[in-house]
Amino acid sequence: MNPACSETTDHGEHVQAMCREALGEPLWRFIDQCRAADRPESQLIAILHRVQAQYGHLSPTHLDAVAQLLGVPAAKVAGVASFYHFFRLAPRGKYVINVCMGTACYVKGAAMIAQRLMSELGITWGETSSDGMFTMEQARCLGTCGLAPVVMIGDEVLGQVTPDQVPAILEKYLKRSRATTEA
Repeated sequence: MNPACSETTDHGEHVQAMCREALGEPLWRFIDQCRAADRPESQLIAILHRVQAQYGHLSPTHLDAVAQLLGVPAAKVAGVASFYHFFRLAPRGKYVINVCMGTACYVKGAAMIAQRLMSELGITWGETSSDGMFTMEQARCLGTCGLAPVVMIGDEVLGQVTPDQVPAILEKYLKRSRATTEA
């Protein structure tokens, strides 16, 4: 190989620097520690958990940076991230709405509440509203069957919700968000 060509085409250090910048120092230091251990690829899930904890989701840039810094194929990183339900490949809304679809809630109208939420927000399960405020998720059971049907927004449990209450509930969170951004 011509040494002059390798100097102009080998951008490994530049790529590594860009990946480190994309993830931030705590994450790339953790990946460096993983690389120093036996079978560093076995730490991929732990690394992805840390990236998601810091950024809220795993963007294509994050996935590529992890692949480069860990030294594993990008397809493997993307495959792991898309296989496990816990990982999110898109940002979540400021407020995550969990509609309980357990037996008690379902029997008492949870599906109608979910339909109303989806209609009001213009999204379906797993999606985030266009304003970035709400993400819709369903829960198997929230453990508050006596309050059925239940909707949980963030850490707040709302019991005995009806479809007609949905617009006011959403407005309450929008006002709360505006109040915190204006303060």
